[in-house]
Amino acid sequence: MRTTTLGSKGPETGVIGLGCMGMTFAYEMKAPRDDATSVSVIHQALDLGSTLIDTADVYGPYTNEELVGRALAGGRRERALLATKVGLYVADPTGGPDDSPLIVNNGRPEHVRQSIDESLRRLGTDHVDLYQLHRVDPEVPLEETWGAMAEVVAAGKARFIGLSEVTVEQIERAQAVHPVASVQSEMSLWTRDALDEVLPYCEQEGIAFLPFSPLGRGFLAGRFTSFDDLPEDDFRRRLPRFQQDALRANLAIVGRVREIAERAEATAAQVALAWVVAQGRFVIPIPGTKTPKYLADNAGAADVQLSAADLAALDALPAPQGGRY
Repeated sequence: MRTTTLGSKGPETGVIGLGCMGMTFAYEMKAPRDDATSVSVIHQALDLGSTLIDTADVYGPYTNEELVGRALAGGRRERALLATKVGLYVADPTGGPDDSPLIVNNGRPEHVRQSIDESLRRLGTDHVDLYQLHRVDPEVPLEETWGAMAEVVAAGKARFIGLSEVTVEQIERAQAVHPVASVQSEMSLWTRDALDEVLPYCEQEGIAFLPFSPLGRGFLAGRFTSFDDLPEDDFRRRLPRFQQDALRANLAIVGRVREIAERAEATAAQVALAWVVAQGRFVIPIPGTKTPKYLADNAGAADVQLSAADLAALDALPAPQGGRY
């Protein structure tokens, strides 16, 4: 796989990473886990060059880090650029909408200091390559949270630290305390907010940008044609873009992506990912999957070269119907 670096000062990694959330913290809340297949998918990702492996303590909670730790045991840890997160926790397993987990912010410095040690234990390693603040806690000054994360670097428990879902102003505040290596936010053909300010700022400052949900939660890959295609307990059933009328309108976006994919001799997913990669030097999408077939398809996007005309056509796609959440 083609490689880039984690920003201007970070280590080398494949241009497409792997998001592990769905392996234990799935869209289908009651779906059975298949840890053996998930471990094999992580091994396959490393073999294909998708070396950025992204997890978080809140996924599960905790079980995702444990799974990733098992997958990276036996000499594979040094092949991965291992990333995890802190700053969210499950306050009540069934206290959210429709009995979903109630997840709340926690950016207190003492929580950061405690959480890194617990994450390292679950991951079976003495350091992570990238430690990310999952969300900024509005009740705690960002400088205090980021200062605690800088302590994690000073202690040798993380090589680099990053932010997630932040504004340029928040990145600047963090930068004044300690260098920001990466910013993780949603970006895809149907979620382009970061292109206005955050991504240009990251590019200017040599900060890596890690788009999550680069396939529009699977929609841009052409996997859904109707609301009824979603399993009964699927989280996406609550999202505005997947409601029947909006979904029907949004299928036009997928249709255009498929047309370009046919010309490029690629899949719709590969075209959607190739567009994301083309948005900047240090843009590293982290599509999530727990399926070997989809992993190979996603990794193959690194070899897709879109023409200027194709990129322009993708840039001109209409905005989707419905909000992100």
